[in-house]
Amino acid sequence: MPNNLAELKRIGLVNTLRSCRLFTGLPLPDLENIAAITISKALAKDEYLFHEGGPAHGFYIVQCGAVNVHRVSAGGKEQVIHVFRAGESFAEVALATATGYPADARALEATQVLLLQKDGILALLKRQPELALRMLGSMSSHLRVLVSQLEDLTLKDVETRLANWLVKRCPDPRSEQPVRIELAMAKRVLAAELGTVSETFSRTLAKFREQQLLTVKGKVVTLTSPARLHALLRRNLGE
Repeated sequence: MPNNLAELKRIGLVNTLRSCRLFTGLPLPDLENIAAITISKALAKDEYLFHEGGPAHGFYIVQCGAVNVHRVSAGGKEQVIHVFRAGESFAEVALATATGYPADARALEATQVLLLQKDGILALLKRQPELALRMLGSMSSHLRVLVSQLEDLTLKDVETRLANWLVKRCPDPRSEQPVRIELAMAKRVLAAELGTVSETFSRTLAKFREQQLLTVKGKVVTLTSPARLHALLRRNLGE
């Protein structure tokens, strides 16, 4: 039984690594080498994985659950950088710096992550430099997300930022047909991602409901007419 359990854990590690974009297409022996330097860690809801400036032990892949990576301003305001979910990697930059992690990371729900240990992964990269190119691609993807978010935060008010966030998730923003958008995060987390607080976010959502732009049921927001919301966004942007 112990050997069977160890084998099941190894298979689970390899499958998670294979599902991560960093390692897609790698042959099984390479995945097993990476699994050998990987540690699994369970997090309770709201438990911190690391803090800004803390020693960097390596980077992470979410096996299940969700991790909120954020920074806290001098005034104590939390700004969400990104919410990472199953199969996504984060904190790769820790491999290239001695200053520790650049942000805080906290579990939004019961979460399982994989830690790819720094010393082991650096040794592996020396033997397989093509992995370094994959990791650069992943970090470039993270950078695009941050640049897009920064652009969104420059929009003038919460109404415009929320409209922009919703419109971006419509297959066809000019459609008159209803579109369902499932919120994959708590409303307070989305509020922080939009640079506001829960109360202001809720008021803005209520305003959109009063204008019959959308309906809300649980975690599902239904845009009654994406085209109308898109028109509102264009007016707010002065286009």
